[in-house]
Amino acid sequence: MSNKLIPINRLGAIISLSLTLIIWFFIPNPEGVDPHAWHLFALFVGTIAAIISKALPIGAVAMIAITLVAITGVTNPGNPKAALSDALSGFSNDLIWLIGVAIMISMSLSKTGLGARIGYYLISLFGKRTLGIAYALVFSEAILAPITPSNTARGGGIIHPIMRSVADSYGSKPERGSTEKIGRYLALVNYNANPITSAMFITATAPNPLIVSLILKGTNDAIHLTWGTWALAAFVPGLISLIVMPLVIYRLYPPEIKKTPDATQFAKEQLAKLGPMSFSEKITLGVFLLLLLLWAGVPSMLFGDAFSVNPTTAAFLGLSLLLITGILQWDDILKSKSPWDTIVWFAALVMMATYLDKLGVVAWLATSVESTIKGMGIGWVLSMLLLVLVYVYSHYFFASTTAHITAMFAAFFTAGIALGAPPMLLGLTLAFSSSLMMSLTHYGTGTAPIIFGSGYTTLGEWWKTGFVVSVVNLAIWFFIGSLWWKVLGYW
Repeated sequence: MSNKLIPINRLGAIISLSLTLIIWFFIPNPEGVDPHAWHLFALFVGTIAAIISKALPIGAVAMIAITLVAITGVTNPGNPKAALSDALSGFSNDLIWLIGVAIMISMSLSKTGLGARIGYYLISLFGKRTLGIAYALVFSEAILAPITPSNTARGGGIIHPIMRSVADSYGSKPERGSTEKIGRYLALVNYNANPITSAMFITATAPNPLIVSLILKGTNDAIHLTWGTWALAAFVPGLISLIVMPLVIYRLYPPEIKKTPDATQFAKEQLAKLGPMSFSEKITLGVFLLLLLLWAGVPSMLFGDAFSVNPTTAAFLGLSLLLITGILQWDDILKSKSPWDTIVWFAALVMMATYLDKLGVVAWLATSVESTIKGMGIGWVLSMLLLVLVYVYSHYFFASTTAHITAMFAAFFTAGIALGAPPMLLGLTLAFSSSLMMSLTHYGTGTAPIIFGSGYTTLGEWWKTGFVVSVVNLAIWFFIGSLWWKVLGYW
């Protein structure tokens, strides 16, 4: 009975608490770093450790972090009220609400069946070969990505059931001797599309707005990545990655069934079960198209700056329209844990990252990284490449993309600028790499356990594919991407 009252992971709690206390009491603050700033760093390291070790759910860890920042007064010593305001400051960040509200909006995809309809429709067009089914899944992901900030909901909740139904229709079960027919290949494509589409839009995964905020702070407000700027920068390398990735996996683990003439008929049957496009689906589609136009800044481009709409304001407008039309009920919003959980942990991590920057800890970390690389005597291009590689492949040690970004992005970005890398080039490369690194492991993001857990691949197959795809993606985004951004005049 007592165990049920203690949902905490004891080992994770011990590790995170020990790290906090060791840094706080036994490691002296470095020269130039204020003791209170060092204590905030101790709380930050403990928070990241608790998230990685899953001492408690991430929202619970975030609430404890907010509480500790307020109680200890590390951001504002001697002023409890100001310390509390600092601790709660993350909730006033509009990017946090953009993601939270966008997750609420994306619930309409599942509720109306629009997400499944899009997937089956593409399979009905391109499903005569297994490779065609793979591309149908990939581009269904890409279509849904701009308006589904939960990459887990998109890849695991919408696309994965479609993938499984197709595999089942060909008798490919999640077991050795059967999954090789078609299921293993489609499962690997299903997952590895997710990191690419997450990199393509600010609203495609929850941590992306955090990156926008960190780049803004790291350049003293000089670089503000808008939704349109991000999407345009990602378009060419993203499209190439989406085309190349299924071919790479086809080479690694070719499916036994290569021609699937019945898949188009199967998809049409599934569409028939869904029936004609309902009025609710049409309204949902209309709201999504409106949001894309607003997020891309089309009104301001056509009619001037007076008609520009803040992306978060646009998200609230979209949610309001779905509530007014009854597509979503307020009870739907209240019952969904994901958006509220995201707002809480996002607010805590943004708050801690902000004050680590304000109090000089990020500058100290960046200087340490910079001096280490500068001692190697290499130019800014190789320095930047080394930074990106270390940043990406350290994701093997993280079970949370958000924790990884919060822990490392700001310091690596600042260090890269100090080493001479063009800020926009460095910022975009690190930003997109923050999603691409999800491909590496079966715990790299929330989508991974869902698809890996369905049993279509072995651990070795998953890790091998993840590593190979990561190398291919990084090559595309680093070389072709940088040339595309040069053409756009971004650096």
